[in-house]
Amino acid sequence: MTMLREKTNPTRLDGNAPLEDYAAIGEGRSLALVALDGAIDWWCVPSMDSPALFDRLLNPQVGGHFALTPRGDYRVERRYRERSNVLETEFITEGGRARVTESINSSTAGRQPWCELARRVEGLEGEVEFDIRFVVGTQNDRFSPWMQETPQGKVHNVDGVMAMLRCSDDVTIDEWGDRCVSGELTTRADSRSMVALLASESQPLAIPPIEKIDERIEVSHFAWQDWADKLGYTGLYADSVVRSALVLKFLWYAPSGAIAAAATTSLPEGIGGVDNYDYRFAWVRDACLTIKSFLQIGALEESQAAFSWLAGVIRRHGPDPHVCYQLDGEMIAPEWHPDLPGYRDSKPVRIGNDVRYQRQLGVYGDMLATATLFIDAGHVIDLETARLLCDLANQCADRWRLRDSGIWERSAQRHYVHSKMACWLALTHAVQLAEAGYLEATWKTRWERERERISEWIETHGWSESRGAYVFHTETEGLDASMALVHRYGNAVNRERMLSTYRAIREELGRGPLTYRFSGAAETEGTFVACTYWLVEGLAAMGEHEEARALMDEMQAVTDLNLGLMTEMIDPADGSFLGNVPQGLSHLAQICAANALSGGPIEDRNY
Repeated sequence: MTMLREKTNPTRLDGNAPLEDYAAIGEGRSLALVALDGAIDWWCVPSMDSPALFDRLLNPQVGGHFALTPRGDYRVERRYRERSNVLETEFITEGGRARVTESINSSTAGRQPWCELARRVEGLEGEVEFDIRFVVGTQNDRFSPWMQETPQGKVHNVDGVMAMLRCSDDVTIDEWGDRCVSGELTTRADSRSMVALLASESQPLAIPPIEKIDERIEVSHFAWQDWADKLGYTGLYADSVVRSALVLKFLWYAPSGAIAAAATTSLPEGIGGVDNYDYRFAWVRDACLTIKSFLQIGALEESQAAFSWLAGVIRRHGPDPHVCYQLDGEMIAPEWHPDLPGYRDSKPVRIGNDVRYQRQLGVYGDMLATATLFIDAGHVIDLETARLLCDLANQCADRWRLRDSGIWERSAQRHYVHSKMACWLALTHAVQLAEAGYLEATWKTRWERERERISEWIETHGWSESRGAYVFHTETEGLDASMALVHRYGNAVNRERMLSTYRAIREELGRGPLTYRFSGAAETEGTFVACTYWLVEGLAAMGEHEEARALMDEMQAVTDLNLGLMTEMIDPADGSFLGNVPQGLSHLAQICAANALSGGPIEDRNY
């Protein structure tokens, strides 16, 4: 099934397009967001965490962008090609119909040494007139772009980035400026034109023939389809699972194996609010959950590369694991706030992320559970990774009593019940791996003893008899939807209490199929997409398949709105998208929910 998005005369509010109007193109290193009106408003070059070449997403009036927009009134029909990340958009006007096919190209040998953004324009009926506008971003108002005349053509420079606009002969350029290029193109039946952008950073810029750029759209399409066709998923919701897998493949950073949480920064959790964060980095939690989803669909190469990268980067910067790292494995620089308007006046705009040094006890459960999944899928861990896992298990046994910032990265450190459950899971996996001979058994008795102490703590301090639920933390009677993520604790220790918690979460935090993260979140943010899919997975793991299937169907109807591409949150009042995009947690949670409903492995061992 091919998902289709349609709209007539897409509009902007004060220069901002709705987040649900954006589709993504990429090649496993960079990712661009294309609005329904034909404008690319976000593209970081050469990598997802590089400064933005196009930043109109956060600077709507004067930010960099690359627009290919029909004149006059028009209707848009957009789709991804079947099992591919090549994007096709048809523009229908009174005078004709044209198709724009877009890709950040790869070659048969993998990604290009340079960035190659290709936009093929084909005339289907009559005539369609397009305006072309290329505006170079200023890298958060830090640098002034300038144009260089070369024998090969005009090159735009901003700091160390070089960018060259390449067009077929039928494109008319009206203005060449240091920062802005404008032109026009008219399609006719059976016409075929090309508008492309080549870019590199601190290295020579290769300039292939325009025909080769056009050809590589098809090469890229074949590569995406070949990857999707080799996935091993055969369960329910297969179309949605494959689409989510293709989105996660966008976020899998091919040069290192890291997995970005999302491809954008500072898109608000609530319009006009201050919770606007930079997600263009690799979180240990998100990476581990993505590896889980990759293993479930048979994406072995990405799973192995991501797990190896995680283990290596933790060893390098250890002994304690940090919350997140740059995509190249280095530590994230301190957060700073450029003076930009932000998306729909939501400030501050953030570059970097200060949660990198938080204490989050959940990372121990993430890493140990991922090791178990990797081994259960038929693979082997090396001695260095085994030693790291022992170290992490011992850290967990030492530190589980500490306060932390929890999975939701709260500024106030508390005794979050989810964190304690994650520690219980970490030590459970450590014991299992030791019993199976994968980890040294020296500390097995201690891990077992601390695991029992954690369980006693949870049942004593984490359960509220009056609420009939496990609570958010020990200083509140509020609820936390992330409890659904640790359903394995309920399977092993107290199934009825866990199911009762799920019912309470749905009653208090649910808005139809949508779910808020925790009690009080509705005051400042939208509902969190992944939470509903976690509930589906948890209910399925507990054997509540009918309830889980009904919730899954309702949620699919909401999240399929924009070609299956999901942000972090949704406003339940009007269904508008909120937060960074594409959001890896949303897509991996959908995959795991579908797998659980299909009877796939969901870590339901008898502990």
